[in-house]
Amino acid sequence: MKTVLLIGLGRFGRHLAMQLNELGHQVMAVDKDEERVNECMSFVTNAQIGDSTRVDFLRSLGVSNYDVCYVTISGDFQNSLETTSLLKELGANYVVSRAERDVQAKFLLRNGADAVAYPEKQLAKWAAIRYTANHIFSYIELDEQHAIIEVAVPEDWQGRSIGELDIRRKYGVTISMRRPYSNNMPRPKYKTTNTNMGSNAFPFLFSIFFFLSIR
Repeated sequence: MKTVLLIGLGRFGRHLAMQLNELGHQVMAVDKDEERVNECMSFVTNAQIGDSTRVDFLRSLGVSNYDVCYVTISGDFQNSLETTSLLKELGANYVVSRAERDVQAKFLLRNGADAVAYPEKQLAKWAAIRYTANHIFSYIELDEQHAIIEVAVPEDWQGRSIGELDIRRKYGVTISMRRPYSNNMPRPKYKTTNTNMGSNAFPFLFSIFFFLSIR
């Protein structure tokens, strides 16, 4: 469990607060809109109404006591930038700020943000890949150069071992998981099949997860 300070309760901030609550984290939510604060009281640990661009208000929150500070202010980039900068000046451990454009992300990173959340861009990329490729079941981008994708086992791979396919050398990817799920990393001797129940096969395997570098 982590302690989280969440500033900005628009649509993204509200959904983020709900997810953090479901994960069992303690969330202090802040917004200058009283109605937004009241609406989130059922799924946050505590909440306050206040202006995050006021240094005395932020100082009263004890920002250095939180593991993570999220700045999810929408529609007012100046306030978001000022809040991000003040949080870092007051000793915040880790600041994640929301950006709506690339230029905003650059300014936030230069003024105190340790990381930037870019929900519209990230969701758009995920949706474009997920719903235009029939063989991809899920896609998780780890950073700008790496991702994990779940794909159906190609028909011409059926019955052949991972070592025989030489997947890492040929395609520059690593099989990191299989479905049905297993705690064990797939080994080269295992065969990619959905029917063979022998000791060298993945039982009822219908998809595999790749860790890959994005070109």
